[in-house]
Amino acid sequence: MLTNRIPRLFSSWLMGKVSKIKHPWFAQPALWLWRQFADLNLHEAQKQQFNSIHDCFTRALKPGMRPVATSALGTSPCDGILGAHGLVEDGSLLQVKGFPYAIEELLVDPVQAMKFHGHRYLTIRITASMYHRMHSPIDGVVEQVDYIHGDTWNVNPVALKRVEKLFCKNERAVLSGKTAQGEPFAIVPVAAILVAGIRLHCTGRVFNQTDRGPQRVRTHAPIHKGEELGWFEHGSTIVLLVPPHWNLVEGLSEGSRLFMGQALFE
Repeated sequence: MLTNRIPRLFSSWLMGKVSKIKHPWFAQPALWLWRQFADLNLHEAQKQQFNSIHDCFTRALKPGMRPVATSALGTSPCDGILGAHGLVEDGSLLQVKGFPYAIEELLVDPVQAMKFHGHRYLTIRITASMYHRMHSPIDGVVEQVDYIHGDTWNVNPVALKRVEKLFCKNERAVLSGKTAQGEPFAIVPVAAILVAGIRLHCTGRVFNQTDRGPQRVRTHAPIHKGEELGWFEHGSTIVLLVPPHWNLVEGLSEGSRLFMGQALFE
């Protein structure tokens, strides 16, 4: 509630600057403080010493820490908590129960939005202390990336129940293309308060608040399950749009803890 009452865009810009300060006298106390307020567990990290907060935010994991379920139709693109999911009905998705938003407002492009009417959607929230890198949930090809400039509302459960159409207001990117079976998909990383940027490898750049959108980057980037796509420079949310016949793996429900690479659709 507090972070939604401070100047969000300025705070995110400032966090981007502060997080990149490379000095042990600053970085180590800052990481210690972070651990006091969050469940920051670094035993899975590829390295144990970080020269800045940003270095820790975007940390890589030790090889083998996230096995990828290659036989599944789709896998989790990140560590996170499963949120609202279902089918896009009458052009709408759910943010939380009772808070719908339009697929066209999320993607901005009405032609793109029409492709996903009736498709399945799924939301994953990444908390501040989690692994922040995003990976491909499918085998396929990314054909374009749309960056959409926006606000940086907090995306925690309190905000989702109070701020209507929050995902449509925040800074985000839309990676869209076709699965290996030729069906449309979209991966939508949504930024939030203190997110200083979204790194996308297929564009070779970081999108942040200095960019003005919408911007479109055409590409033809083959992707495979578990392949790294980029990272958030702090925790946030990913919305997936996949074919309607892809069913959520049995046993998963809203609130389930997810790990990158685990089977998500069957």
